Amino acid sequence: MSLGQRVSSDHQLTRLLQIGVVLEEVVESRAAHHLDSLPPEERAAIDEEVRELLEEAADESADHRERLEALIDDLEADTVAYEEINALVDAQYGPPEDTDGVLYDQLANEETAYKFYDDLIDAIEASDGEFAIDRERLLETLYEIREEEKEGVEEVTEIMEHRA
Repeated sequence: MSLGQRVSSDHQLTRLLQIGVVLEEVVESRAAHHLDSLPPEERAAIDEEVRELLEEAADESADHRERLEALIDDLEADTVAYEEINALVDAQYGPPEDTDGVLYDQLANEETAYKFYDDLIDAIEASDGEFAIDRERLLETLYEIREEEKEGVEEVTEIMEHRA
């Protein structure tokens, strides 16, 4: 996903941060449901490393969502409730059939989130617009989230390499 433009208004910034919240809600929901959605024999075969990865991913996405929501609150806007997104995720996505499917899905989620934040940071940095929230705080929050997503990509990749 490429933003391909500058962020020039509070309205535009709010919409992009809301997209980030929805992205985090989807990642959180999917990571939380992966273990439950696997067939019992596959669920029993999942090792502790994968189990911890999914739990950490759900927790991290919840934290990212809360940090983005705080920025959106400062812009005096609303976000989509997690429960609404969770229900959509349950209805929309079929469960992975095995541990490899879970890991590939988690890797795709982490990479998508990393790329989104990377593009969002670039678009904000390319802009000379003024925002209703502190630009330094905004960018610092986004840098931290992007770095955590990068670490998530590396962690999933490392687990996949060990399993190969």
